[in-house]
Amino acid sequence: MLEREIERKLTKWAKENKVLSYKFSSPARRGVPDRIFISGGVTLFLELKVVGKRPTKLQLRELDRINVAGAVADWAAGYDQAVEKIEQHLKLWRH
Repeated sequence: MLEREIERKLTKWAKENKVLSYKFSSPARRGVPDRIFISGGVTLFLELKVVGKRPTKLQLRELDRINVAGAVADWAAGYDQAVEKIEQHLKLWRH
């Protein structure tokens, strides 16, 4: 599954689970996470990768900067891991 397919599927999942989901892009800053998920007062910045891939050093550095600043940032490889990370960080539970 390609990254854009993961994003599309996650956007649908977020809507069904009442989680706000936004595409994050920052033309002036490379390496920012792909998506923002918001629920229950928590905002998660999530970098998405296909299964078997890892974020670049630049992407890892940006995730670290976000976490050090006090927000929540993580990465996931594939759709299933992304859902697990969103549920974990936003403290959601499967029905």
